[in-house]
Amino acid sequence: MNIHEYQAKELLAKYGVAVPKGIPAMSVDEAVKAAGQLPGPLYVVKAQIHAGGRGAGKFKNNPTGKGGVRLCKSADEVKAAAEAMMNQVLVTKQTGPEGKEVQRLYVTDGVDIKKEYYCSVVLDRKTSRITFMTSTEGGMDIEEVAEKHPEKITRVAIDPAAGFQGHHARSLAFGLGLEGDANKSGQKFFAALYKAFTELDCSIVEINPLIVTDKNEVVALDAKMNFDDNALFRQKVVSDMRDESEEDANEKIAKDWELSYVRMDGNIGCMVNGAGLAMATMDIIKLYGGEPANVLDVGGGATTERVTAAFKIILSDKNVKGVLVNIFGGIMKCDIIANGIIAAAKEVSLSVPLVVRLEGTNVKEGKDILNNSGLPIISADNLEDAAKKVVEATKKAQKAA
Repeated sequence: MNIHEYQAKELLAKYGVAVPKGIPAMSVDEAVKAAGQLPGPLYVVKAQIHAGGRGAGKFKNNPTGKGGVRLCKSADEVKAAAEAMMNQVLVTKQTGPEGKEVQRLYVTDGVDIKKEYYCSVVLDRKTSRITFMTSTEGGMDIEEVAEKHPEKITRVAIDPAAGFQGHHARSLAFGLGLEGDANKSGQKFFAALYKAFTELDCSIVEINPLIVTDKNEVVALDAKMNFDDNALFRQKVVSDMRDESEEDANEKIAKDWELSYVRMDGNIGCMVNGAGLAMATMDIIKLYGGEPANVLDVGGGATTERVTAAFKIILSDKNVKGVLVNIFGGIMKCDIIANGIIAAAKEVSLSVPLVVRLEGTNVKEGKDILNNSGLPIISADNLEDAAKKVVEATKKAQKAA
């Protein structure tokens, strides 16, 4: 689950992580009012969307103008910036060409910056440890730094049994070259950040840039936080921050049905059960010249109703010109999948080629249900056969259209 920058900073501040003063605004008037409540004389107006690169982004209505992060020197400039951003579509490197509509703003107090750094906290799957990554190259993409200047990245892994210790804080602070009061402030900052990460069940916290102010205070100038969806049941404060307007409509429906759905740019819809099977299905579709339109994982314990909902989600995407159902029945029984497919296909009036490959628990019952459904379902013997058939059928359907 993602949240907005202002929400991330509210959470971090509660754990003692230093952030600039800021106030969210849902309208131009609220943005002007927020500026009046901040010390000034410098203000920063930030577009709030679930995507990075806002400062370098461009608005569709003014592609040659300024981006989604603007420095203002008066309340009048705050108003002008807010009017230029609110309800406009911002396109960044992470939104894709369609962009995202700005429905929220964040007005923060201007800060005098001595130096910019990078800091993130992630779960390193290689070491199975929470790991800090810091760099002196703040404000840049960490991927670019890792590729061009790997020596400028410091990694500090935390033993889960011992937890965050003083030597970790010192290693991080000295790794950035912090001295004196800035070093002390940095150590406090890193300890608080670790506490927030663990207690809020985060999957990533990224501070870019992390700054040292003219008063030698280490501050999170920007903040991105993602959370483990499986832990949201015990993180009500976090789950209440969910902004459904930022979510793809189908992804929202999928989440409500406890399904995993990710939309892509292709034209072949994929229904699978399990992440590994999803990867294999997408790979083999591409191998035979097709392009996946999505991956939809129904999981191991879906009901007929959930499978029906999943199938309807796939078919609601206008880009989908063919569907491949690839299920390996274990806990998820093939006959349940078959009943869900039929129910959904009848409800939405199936109009695209449908290829089904079933294996595992109750596979004979599932295939019998599909064969006796009266629907134009193409049966496949294995994954390779399924991929060839769905790519071929999709191309034929597109030519016929």
